[in-house]
Amino acid sequence: MIYKGKAIRVQALGDGIAEMQFDLEGDSVNKFNRLTLNEFRQAVDALRAETSLRGVLVTSAKGMFIVGADITEFVGLFRAPEEQLIGWCGEVNRMFCDFEDLPLPTVVAINGMALGGGFEICLACDYRVVAESARVGQPEVKLGIIPGFGGTVRLPRLIGSDNAIEWIASGKDYGARDALKFGAVDAVVADERLREAALDLLKRAAAGELDYRARRQPKLEPLKLDNIEQMMAFESAKGLVAAQAGPHYPAPVAAVRCIQKAANARRDEALKIESATFAKLARTPVTASLVGLFLNEQVLKHKARQYEKAARAVNQAAVLGAGIMGGGIAYQSALKGTPILIKDIREEAIQQGLAEAAKLLEKRVEKGRLTPAQMAEALNGIRPTLSYGDFGQVDLVVEAVVENPKVKQAVLAEVEGTVKDDCILATNTSTISIGFLARSLKRPENFCGMHFFNPVPVMPLVEVIRGEQSSERTIATTVAFARKMGKNPIVVRDCPGFLVNRVLFPYFDGFARLLGAGIDFQRIDRVMEAFGWPMGPAYLLDVVGIDTAHHARGVLAEGFPERMKQERRTAIDALYEAGRLGQKNGKGFYRYESDAGGKPKKLADPEVAGVLAPIVFEQRELSDEDIVHSLMLPLCLESVRCLEEGIVGSAAEVDMGLVYGIGFPPFHGGALRYIDNVGVAEFVALTDRYADQGALYRPTEKLREMARNGQTFFA
Repeated sequence: MIYKGKAIRVQALGDGIAEMQFDLEGDSVNKFNRLTLNEFRQAVDALRAETSLRGVLVTSAKGMFIVGADITEFVGLFRAPEEQLIGWCGEVNRMFCDFEDLPLPTVVAINGMALGGGFEICLACDYRVVAESARVGQPEVKLGIIPGFGGTVRLPRLIGSDNAIEWIASGKDYGARDALKFGAVDAVVADERLREAALDLLKRAAAGELDYRARRQPKLEPLKLDNIEQMMAFESAKGLVAAQAGPHYPAPVAAVRCIQKAANARRDEALKIESATFAKLARTPVTASLVGLFLNEQVLKHKARQYEKAARAVNQAAVLGAGIMGGGIAYQSALKGTPILIKDIREEAIQQGLAEAAKLLEKRVEKGRLTPAQMAEALNGIRPTLSYGDFGQVDLVVEAVVENPKVKQAVLAEVEGTVKDDCILATNTSTISIGFLARSLKRPENFCGMHFFNPVPVMPLVEVIRGEQSSERTIATTVAFARKMGKNPIVVRDCPGFLVNRVLFPYFDGFARLLGAGIDFQRIDRVMEAFGWPMGPAYLLDVVGIDTAHHARGVLAEGFPERMKQERRTAIDALYEAGRLGQKNGKGFYRYESDAGGKPKKLADPEVAGVLAPIVFEQRELSDEDIVHSLMLPLCLESVRCLEEGIVGSAAEVDMGLVYGIGFPPFHGGALRYIDNVGVAEFVALTDRYADQGALYRPTEKLREMARNGQTFFA
């Protein structure tokens, strides 16, 4: 044994060949944490001391090669001074360069996933052999940073600057065959032949059949582009990348600039440029927010795994109500492998639900994400029915009928009488109390909420709503089913609006106040889209449906009258009474026409001014900053209340619910991260400036206490 640690071991295989194997003790995956990096330094030093070696094979003992750096360990480092960050990157790069400079060939066998730092160590090898099922990539921009272990230096010199910019600026990962086409890997082999093929290639290089020094040389030199070629490549790339990334995500453009700046430098000098760029980005609020979301996502996954331990298997599901929502639920369940019954009382509704599922599957086939055989299998997993005859074997039923309390109660009581005693009933409701609906049931412990967001195939969030009598088994099984459907479930406690709608409607109330003050809704949309929302509040209300919003706002006003009861008619009232329901009937705040692809196209409608004129009760001049604060303050304060009241178990779940459920701008990190970024004391002082706007703008006493004590929501 040449070297043995807790994450890496290096052993002689005979004939001058050594194998460096990554196998992080106590973890299911390999990653570059402090332990692994420290041991990598020692392993490289041990290899340098073995003068009789002729080649090194790099492998993983796990199902994944290396998934990247352990961000949970390094997040504190990102707050360090820039010079300290640059120094840390320099130390890591020295290790990678010492490995790359070994006076012998190196071949890596890539299995599973090699991402971020995991792919950068592959780039430092002379040859890369990849299993057919493996994926590789540089996803760092998704965390607001760029590759920091040499990715911006080695990848452009291997596959060309244009291709490297595409890889790094997009943050996408690539399958083995695509990686081979780009030239990022040298060979693709069947999974079971990976080690054998990599070892064979290494022996050929060690024997002199392959010139590993020639393969290595381009990575040590400047990019092979003259000044005119550089200008054409990088200037056009910056414009394209900036347009795709948008103004709030600096990392993709910074990556292009970094590659450009290092184009004429040799490896070691180019790595210094990368380190400086990495350090500057790592300290930005955008990176703090995106890294925070990544860590929050780990919290969600951990909680879901804990629930799954107590879950029962759902081998057969059913959905009641075969509209667009029911069809979407059936599609998602069948697509992910759980057969599902779809029931309605009308044949035409059944056909509509099946047509919706078929349409969604056809789109996946058109995009190459599904084969026709897989589409047929998924469609066969959806069984339509007009009766409850087959419900005796169902493990979980999702009720998705019209949002009417009495109708839902009747349907739930009816289906309860047809299913087995341990079958779980879940209602897809956005506002109706789970406790109220449970009154019609004999087994309320088997009942909970399962709030999907529309469109079901696109929206990643599912709110699993715990009623007062919902059992742990019911919640656990519903969470597990949502996860199996490919969704991100968050468990919330029963209250009006649950989490997402309870938080969203104060935002809409702030919007209504602005319209009442004579502020143009199109200007508000532009300001909030510039702030980072995917669509402004008027456009969002049209997508949600004015009738849906009118109903939900009524529920919330009744539930929280001290904050959410409106004293005057609002724009939502005016549009609802005028029959302007949004996209569903082609007119709301905007007018809608179908484009060539059949999607609704938003257009200005001069008629809406007359509809809104009666709800304007004053004329005020407000800055864009005032508009942002008028909407964001009530949304953030209601998020704080949800956390304080235990509606959701953690700040991480609050923020992820808003990012997944309503498109809260990820670079702001969620409502509570946004407060942290502003500063809790500064945020409370800001709310005091708007206190005259009503109770929605007044912070809780606990938030004031946090401000006085210098506390934050996230450590």
